[in-house]
Amino acid sequence: MDALEAMHTRVSAPRLMDPVPTPDVLKNIFKAALRAPDHLVLRPWRFLLVSGVGRERLGEIFAAAAQSDDTDITAGQLQRERIKPLRAPLIVIAVAVIRAHSEVPEIEQLISTGATVNNMMLSAHSQGIGAMWRTGVMAYHPVVKAGLGLAGHEKIVGFLYLGHIQGRVKEVPELIVSEFFKEWPQKS
Repeated sequence: MDALEAMHTRVSAPRLMDPVPTPDVLKNIFKAALRAPDHLVLRPWRFLLVSGVGRERLGEIFAAAAQSDDTDITAGQLQRERIKPLRAPLIVIAVAVIRAHSEVPEIEQLISTGATVNNMMLSAHSQGIGAMWRTGVMAYHPVVKAGLGLAGHEKIVGFLYLGHIQGRVKEVPELIVSEFFKEWPQKS
């Protein structure tokens, strides 16, 4: 699949299954991440790979975070938090490593990290691997950040779930380009 086809056809795949993509496929995915736009080559990102029993440990961190917010949380709600990381055989946690810099503000470092995730999704899709970029409350929760060992200047930009697609993916309608792209200033 060429780059344009990958960009034109990529969709999120919420239902993913084993096995973890092969080392060669993962190397391609990770190399694509490292080609994201990066103002002044700060490389303001790092990635945590979570698979196997690590997913269960991440689920325990999610449950602890949820319980810290609601001491009356039910056992069923805690269990739903515990099983979230089990939705894919591999999770890549994209972490923005924010550095004080006079020319590269925090927002640019966050966007650069986001671009790494998008590159990984496109690379996965081009190789027949499903991907789902998830955030939600757990991406911003201090208990999760502490449980993962993140420093104060680090932020989770997303949990990228990777695996083989299970079932059908949702068809996404093609958008009309002219509805989103307009000349400026408008010609009179």
